[in-house]
Order: sequence, then structure tokens, then C-alpha cells
Amino acid sequence: MNNNGTTMSDYERIRLVILGGAGVGKSCIVKRFLTNTYSDKYRSTVEDLYNREYDLGHTTLKVDILDTAGDMQFPAMRRLCIATAHAFLLVYAVTSAPSFTCIKQCFEEIREQRADFQEVPIVVAGNKLDLTTTHREVRIEDVSEWVYCELPKLRVKVLEVSAKDDINIKEIFRSFLTLSRIFPKDADDSGLKRRSSAYVSASKGGRRAESPAPDKERSSSGGGEGSQSLGDTRECTAQEHQITF
Repeated sequence: MNNNGTTMSDYERIRLVILGGAGVGKSCIVKRFLTNTYSDKYRSTVEDLYNREYDLGHTTLKVDILDTAGDMQFPAMRRLCIATAHAFLLVYAVTSAPSFTCIKQCFEEIREQRADFQEVPIVVAGNKLDLTTTHREVRIEDVSEWVYCELPKLRVKVLEVSAKDDINIKEIFRSFLTLSRIFPKDADDSGLKRRSSAYVSASKGGRRAESPAPDKERSSSGGGEGSQSLGDTRECTAQEHQITF
């Protein structure tokens, strides 16, 4: 629900905004989900926008996934992201206690800027689960206590994931479908079909080798804070294929 009383499921186009500190694996989670690829090479993000269209049978759901910077270099862009989001993914690394503190700060930004924050679907994901056997700094029990005991009642889910080993990545996005009430918890969402996709990057370096091969390429630029260069736009083929969760 947003300020005019509509829920996420009332929209034919929804925007998922990903927030979290630098180096926690936000981009890796997105790439794993959308292209089933993973790279351990780190490149800082300014703002990357991924567009997908999904066939829900009765309607076509257009999803914008906005991968944001892990720092506060672009506060105007960040405020706009929070103001226009229909859902949030807050990502921390289970190997980094400071990254957990960072998503607490992200949540406070959401609470301050969104009067409807208790109605907005939120998933809190602890990435790098694959490293917990040797190095863990954040327990999921502590995260759950913060989310379910210390905060007001929210439409939220907590889980741990690994973009590297592809653990619980699809569960993140399945959770948004249930939290947003697009699909009930016991619904068969195996019929969700992806129809088309596109990718826009405002990050330095422009084109990324691990992204899907382009069908079309466009570029535009702007100046000043909040109007960063959209260095690369990519549209994949619109051939429909089955997405099974």
C-alpha cells in the first residue's frame, strides 16, 4: 500500500528497490536470479535498473528491479528510490556486523520517508551464507529479534541466502509475491512466465560482460546529482519462456 491507499498487487508495474551496504552482494543476488550467473569480481554500483515482464495469466506484471549504491554518495537518487518503491529488499552480509547496522539505517530512512512503511513488502536477506562455516558475525536469531520484536508490525520476511551457491535466491522473490498478495502462500506460481527484459546501468564502466547479450543498445546522459548517466540500456529478446520457482 502506498500513500493513496493502493497495494502492490493493484499495480501492473511495480518497483523493487534493493538497499544495503557496499560489497554485501546486492548485484550478485540480482544477477543470480535474473541470469543464473555469478561473478566474484566486485564493481561498485551507482544505480542499475532491470526491467522484466511476467505473464500472470490474467495480466502482465511489469517489474523494475533497482539495484542501488552501497554508500550515500547520491542522496537525491536514494530519496527518489525510496519514495517511488513498491517493495524493498534489504541486504546485509552474514559475515559483516557493520552491514547489519547499515540495513538498520536503511530501514530508518524508509520509515522516515514513507508514511505507509508498515504496508510495504520488505524482505531482509543475509547474503554470503556459504561463508558461515568459517566466518559468521551476524546470527539470524539477532536479525529476527530486531525485525519481529524491536520494530513495529511489518509486512516482512527474514532469510539467509547465498548468491554464490544459489541458496534461497528464488525464495527472496517468491516472498515478494506472497507478501504483496499477488499470489497467496499456497498458490502454484509455477505458471509465472517471463515475457521480456531490459537492463539500464548508471554505474561507472557502462557495459557489463556478464549481462545478457543486447538486442538493442541506447545511451543517454545527464549532469548533477540525481541525474546520473544511464550508460547502457539492454533489451533481451521477448521470447516467452517458463520461469519456475
